[in-house]
Amino acid sequence: MAARPARKGAGWLLFLFVIPFIALLWPPFYNMTQPELVGVPFFYWFQLLAIIVTAGLTLIAYLGRA
Repeated sequence: MAARPARKGAGWLLFLFVIPFIALLWPPFYNMTQPELVGVPFFYWFQLLAIIVTAGLTLIAYLGRA
């Protein structure tokens, strides 16, 4: 099976992964209980939001390099 050649110039898409990495790298930034979202402390809903955003960025990087 032959591999597809990667597009040149699409390497900048991989830098999208730096955004959630830096956002979650420093826990004191999001280690708090306020503001709450539907009774869920900020610490938990921020991490869930980071998972969703990272999945979206992964999709963008995948589609951009395909």
